[in-house]
Amino acid sequence: MRRQHIGWAAGAAAAVLVAAGAITYAVAEDGGSGTRTPGAESADAGFARDMAVHHQQAVEMSYIVRDRTKNVEVRRLAYDIAQTQANQRGMLLGWLDLWELPKVSAEPPMTWMGMGDMASGKDGALMPGMATNTELKKLQTLSGKQAEILYLQLMTAHHKGGIHMAEGCVAKCTVGVEKRLAQGMVDAQQSEIQLMADMLKERGAQPRS
Repeated sequence: MRRQHIGWAAGAAAAVLVAAGAITYAVAEDGGSGTRTPGAESADAGFARDMAVHHQQAVEMSYIVRDRTKNVEVRRLAYDIAQTQANQRGMLLGWLDLWELPKVSAEPPMTWMGMGDMASGKDGALMPGMATNTELKKLQTLSGKQAEILYLQLMTAHHKGGIHMAEGCVAKCTVGVEKRLAQGMVDAQQSEIQLMADMLKERGAQPRS
C-alpha cells in the first residue's frame, strides 16, 4: 500500500511539472490573455522568490539523507522530492527572468502575504517550516534510522510551511500557470505529509508538534 502511495505522490508531482508546461510559453500565453506582467512587489513575484528559496532547502535536505541511509523507501522519497522541487524552482526563477524582475528583494520574506514580520531568519530559518542551520548540521551527523526520522520530521514541517505559502499564491497570484503550479504543490505535499506520517510511525516516531 505504501509503495503505491509513494508512486502516487511521485506521479502527482510529475503531473504538476507537466501541467505547468514550458515556462516561457505558458506565462507568455497568460500574458497574452490580458494578464499584466507582475510587478516586483506583486504576490506572483514574491511567491516565486520565496518558494525558490524554500525549495532549495528541501533539495539540500533530501540529498543529505540520501547519503545517510540505505533505506530504499526513504531514498526514493528523498529523490522524488529533490527532483520535483529542483524542477519547480527552475520554473519559478525562469518566470522572474521572463518578467525581468530581481530574484531577491529588500523586503522580508512573505511580505507579499502580509506576513513579513513572521520570518525571523533565526539560525537560517528564513521562513516558517524551514529547518535551522543547526538542524541541518545535525542531519549530516546522523545515519540510518536516526537520520530517517529527523529528515521525515524536518520535511513534514517544511511541507507544512510550503503549503501555507502555496495556498497564499492560489489566493493572491494573478498569473494562471503560477496559480496552477501552486495548487499542484498543495495537493502533492499534503499527500507526502500523510506518507511521511506513516513512515515515522513505522519507526516509532511522530511529526514534531
